[in-house]
Amino acid sequence: MTRISQNIVGMEPLRKVVLILLVTLAFQLKAEGEFVAAESYVGSEQCIDCHAEEYEQWKGSDHEMAMKHATEESVLADFNNATFEFEGKTNRFFKKGDDFWVNIQGPDGKFHDYQINYTFGYDPLQQYMVEFEDGRVQLIPFAWDSRRAEAGGQRWYHLYPEMKVTDEFYWTNTGQNWNFMCADCHSTNLKKNYDLDQNRYNSTWSEINVGCEACHGPANEHMTWAKAQNLSDTSTSTSSNSHTIAHYGFDRDLSKAVTEWVYKEGSSTLQPASIEKTDQTTVCAQCHSRRTQLNEDQAHVNGHLLDSYLLSLITPELYHNDGQIFDEDYVYGSFMQSKMAEKGVTCTNCHNPHTSKLEVPEQAVCSQCHLASEYTPEKHTFHTANTEASQCTTCHMPETTYMEVDPRRDHSWQIPRPDLSKNIGTPNVCTNCHEGETNEWADEKLGEWFPNSKYRNQQHFSVAFYAAEINYRGAEDALSYTAQDAKQSDIIRASALQRLGSFTGQNTLVALGRAVKHENELIRLGTIQGSAAFSFSDRWQILQPLLDDPVLAIRAETAGALANNWREANPMQKEQLAKPLDEYIMIQTFNADRGFGRTNLGNLYRAQGHYDKAIESYQHAMVVEPYFANSYVNLADLYRTQGQEKLAFDTMKKGIVAQPSSGALRYSAGLSLLRQGNKTGASNYLSQATQVEPQNAQYWYVYGLSMETINVDQAAGALFKAFELSGDPQQLFAQCDMLLKYKKPTASQCIQQLERYAPPNIIQNLKQRL
Repeated sequence: MTRISQNIVGMEPLRKVVLILLVTLAFQLKAEGEFVAAESYVGSEQCIDCHAEEYEQWKGSDHEMAMKHATEESVLADFNNATFEFEGKTNRFFKKGDDFWVNIQGPDGKFHDYQINYTFGYDPLQQYMVEFEDGRVQLIPFAWDSRRAEAGGQRWYHLYPEMKVTDEFYWTNTGQNWNFMCADCHSTNLKKNYDLDQNRYNSTWSEINVGCEACHGPANEHMTWAKAQNLSDTSTSTSSNSHTIAHYGFDRDLSKAVTEWVYKEGSSTLQPASIEKTDQTTVCAQCHSRRTQLNEDQAHVNGHLLDSYLLSLITPELYHNDGQIFDEDYVYGSFMQSKMAEKGVTCTNCHNPHTSKLEVPEQAVCSQCHLASEYTPEKHTFHTANTEASQCTTCHMPETTYMEVDPRRDHSWQIPRPDLSKNIGTPNVCTNCHEGETNEWADEKLGEWFPNSKYRNQQHFSVAFYAAEINYRGAEDALSYTAQDAKQSDIIRASALQRLGSFTGQNTLVALGRAVKHENELIRLGTIQGSAAFSFSDRWQILQPLLDDPVLAIRAETAGALANNWREANPMQKEQLAKPLDEYIMIQTFNADRGFGRTNLGNLYRAQGHYDKAIESYQHAMVVEPYFANSYVNLADLYRTQGQEKLAFDTMKKGIVAQPSSGALRYSAGLSLLRQGNKTGASNYLSQATQVEPQNAQYWYVYGLSMETINVDQAAGALFKAFELSGDPQQLFAQCDMLLKYKKPTASQCIQQLERYAPPNIIQNLKQRL
């Protein structure tokens, strides 16, 4: 401040006051960051003069149409008193002056008029959004099919016809909330601005849609750089910041990773001359991935993707065991499995980033690198040339249709493996197309066409993933091997580590120990869940290095995991947890508009013994997201540990009303009644749990145990059902033991089946009881 004071000496008083105020304001803004960041965004309109061609390409693209104010120009649907019948009730779409309105059913079961404020997307469907007084913007359940009428379009339809008012994706609930679910990807420079005390939003943006700066970053410095290029003295355009010079004033490099592809003898595809690290793929990944946002104030291009987002790995909820897409994955998780990613291919090798369309016609895209002479119908496709069946994408990028009309291609570029389909039930394009044929037929055909294929019958990570899914006894070793296999992609290795979370064997320990030191952040991330089954002392030894990890998501997730055992930690460990745990708390607070954010905070407070704060967090989670089952389960469990069993059961009953589709709530209610000595009532709730979630082996197992004194046959049947689902021999042993105890004639058959899994001494002991 001394130098600034000297500079204003001698100025007239008014100028001195103004300058002091400006300097003070500058320091405040820099400290707060909000307005500095906002001012650095200039808007897409500023790009036209120098980038007219790119601007015209962007106009009308998926990005430009990502979100709009509802106007005559942006709205595609029929709002001329159009009606749509759903479940015998009439929904109406109409206008009041220039405004667009709907009359649809609200959460109270009654029909109301709602004004449409925004459009969402445009092809092959367009959605519409309503803004409520508390700042929430919600997507209505009806969408406009914008395809041509000849293709079945130009109609209203219901996106989620099975949704009930208690479901997360009911239109007024959090699953259809723009502020949390959609906003940061469909608008530019989005600030969620959630007030956790008032449970309100005041979300803002620089541009309502995906503008130039959503990908390129704030353009203020670029504008300064560009103006400097027009000065007669070009030396003024240089800067001491080489990063700024290199990227023309932007903070990121969106170039392709490979600038030259070369032919190598014996290869049917061109190979990269070199692969340079750029920011392109991770910039696309910030939206084209399944992930949870961690913050709004860290530019991940200056660090890691996981500094801003917690990426979903290859989980059973999103992918088939072989990595093919199941649920919507938004491409990145698929792409990172592929040989394309390994070879340095980036998004713009195929797609024009401004139109979002393919750079060249589909049939020519692959021929950019794959030698056309080697991939003819005679040599490769074995289908008639110029047909859909002969296209590369038909076999290697199969489509899955979401939202009823939106087909999306799998970007993992799988090699069709009907041999895997035979054994583990994964889908393959051969039998998906040839519906009347079997996987055996498809496998034989591929054997005829590619007798020397290195892929057919090749060992595949999906076998390990499947083994874990069915609780096969060799699953741990298979997952450990996959996690350490350098030939696998990093995201597959990370996912194998994640699936080790129920094992504590030596091979698991070795795999985790190596992964913690790995240079790839996804592999390090996988160790956190992968170590879940170890005792706190062992888990601390495994994960402790990650508390100082350079990547935010890894530090914070590690701290959150270890803090679950806070009372077991010594003072030195608690001190080491403090800083990353603060980051974990900041992330949960940022996500406090969802039940999981507040419930995670409640779990942390409970672990630390702050029970009043824990209860408050769980109760707030129920207000924010009343249908989020975990908040009820965790609060009830806290009451249980305090000896308030009736309060625990009442909490569970409240949760069942709020979320009737949750098996976990009924299961926990059943356990509560068992502790209270009410076996009949407990069995009733446990039976309900198996009906709501019939694929949950644990529910069947406990239900079977609870029925022992009520109905032995039903009890034994439930135990066998548990074994069928899980493959866990302990559950089959429990059935045999119960049948022997009550001298049931089927005990011998049960023991015979158990012989395949249990040691001889166990079988001998059981047979002696016959």
